Amino acid sequence: MNSILIADDDIHIRELLRHTLQAEGYAVIEAEDGGQATEILMKQQVQLAVVDVMMPKKDGLQLCEDIRKYYDFPVILLTAKDQLPDKEKGFSAGTDDYLTKPFEPKELLFRIKALLRRYHLASSDKITLNQTVIDRKSYEVHCDHKVVMLPMKEFELLAQLASFPDRVFSREDLIQMIWGADFDGDDRTVDVHIKRLRERFSNRSDDFQIKTVRGVGYKLEVPKN
Repeated sequence: MNSILIADDDIHIRELLRHTLQAEGYAVIEAEDGGQATEILMKQQVQLAVVDVMMPKKDGLQLCEDIRKYYDFPVILLTAKDQLPDKEKGFSAGTDDYLTKPFEPKELLFRIKALLRRYHLASSDKITLNQTVIDRKSYEVHCDHKVVMLPMKEFELLAQLASFPDRVFSREDLIQMIWGADFDGDDRTVDVHIKRLRERFSNRSDDFQIKTVRGVGYKLEVPKN
């Protein structure tokens, strides 16, 4: 059973989400602020977190940054603010999805199910993007039964983006994940590698596309064929 953490200081929101999620068979863990959520995460394992942005003690953006730093599960931010700069802050903090209050519980449920499917994909040795298959064991990319060998950093970058379709990664995130904290270059390195990947797979747009998210970073999209 998947456990979902709900971090929100509004008891009514927590009750609504608890009933909605439990009816779908999820286990629900509740936190009334960011500090309590942090304590829960140190003791219990969760598969996804629904986090309100405006919370006492530790706000949702701080909590999201901590989750990205220490854990590996999807996060959905809830907020009353729907302006583009607010969304940019959320994605920069590492959220996987963003939902504006008021919202329909069913819509949140759809988004939760989609994120859990994507994160399950990320644990697989083979990532299938329609007719393109990324094999993380052999470091090969198979396109229509042809093998494409990539330089290691390009392969790791593609695999990282493909593991989490539609998730937005900042350039800083990708530098940390692919090149490591000791990398002394700048984030333009990511742009160069993305350009090369786009050129190599320019004829595979029916399988996947790497999109630029202006002001934030990149994401990989998989068309539904």
